[in-house]
Amino acid sequence: MLLMVSVLIFVGTQILPGDVAQSILGQSATPQALANLREELGLNQPAYIRYFQWLGGLLQGDLGTSLTNGRDIGEAIGQRFGNTLFLASCAALIAVPLAILLGLVSVLYRNRWPDKLISIVALASISVPEFLIGYILMFYIGVQLGWAPSVSMVTEGMPFFARLHAIALPVAVLVLVVLAHMMRMTRAAILNVMQSPYIETAELKGLGMFRIIRKHAFPNAIAPVVNVVMLNLAYLVVGVVVVEVVFVYPGMGQFLVDHVAKRDVPVVQACGLIFASVYILLNMIADIVSIMANPRLRHPK
Repeated sequence: MLLMVSVLIFVGTQILPGDVAQSILGQSATPQALANLREELGLNQPAYIRYFQWLGGLLQGDLGTSLTNGRDIGEAIGQRFGNTLFLASCAALIAVPLAILLGLVSVLYRNRWPDKLISIVALASISVPEFLIGYILMFYIGVQLGWAPSVSMVTEGMPFFARLHAIALPVAVLVLVVLAHMMRMTRAAILNVMQSPYIETAELKGLGMFRIIRKHAFPNAIAPVVNVVMLNLAYLVVGVVVVEVVFVYPGMGQFLVDHVAKRDVPVVQACGLIFASVYILLNMIADIVSIMANPRLRHPK
């Protein structure tokens, strides 16, 4: 799958408009200067040769060299990827337990006002684009109230709690974006299990609804819940591009957008492949956990 993704990423970068040589030298560059730079950067070689050179470097752990500044891409991406993982991890630590808790509350108070209120807020948050939520929080919380910085700048060696304060607004946006989906899927999975005969047996024995959900329904609904949690974790890592750009956060998304504007194809290819690897890895973990949580899949006949 990664091999197929690498082909798609390479083809996609080749059809990007613009010329990196023109971007480096400027509009006043002469045709001869542009031709010399393209030859120096290897851009005049056939596409399939450049693809296999890039693939060979990937197999040896070499992501290539940036065309715009000559820096090693692996070194440049390292800190940016760490920043993105830190942002996504903080959002996940809040969103995942909160989504599961709200899903359990919705089932416990099904068709009553807590369930309806949670559903209304969840559907409202999932219907609003993340960049709009970001600008709203930035204006009211960052500018009007001054509770958190509007621009999420983090630096190397910054104290831990200072980093948390700096990323408060982008974390809030990511939590609101992924919370609704996980909560709704948790609620749906538990309600599906609640229709099983053993749940009716537990009710006839006189067990309380909260105990039935906690001990019988939720453990048997864990597989679909894990799937949706992993998909949203993948989104937190892969889909942070818009949020990072809105808050000028120095992560992989901002790094990718900057180099798309510069037509720096090797950097765009490396970022795209890293994002794809994370997405595939988290989906594979979701499948493994789903199998482990289901005895019928662990012990097929």
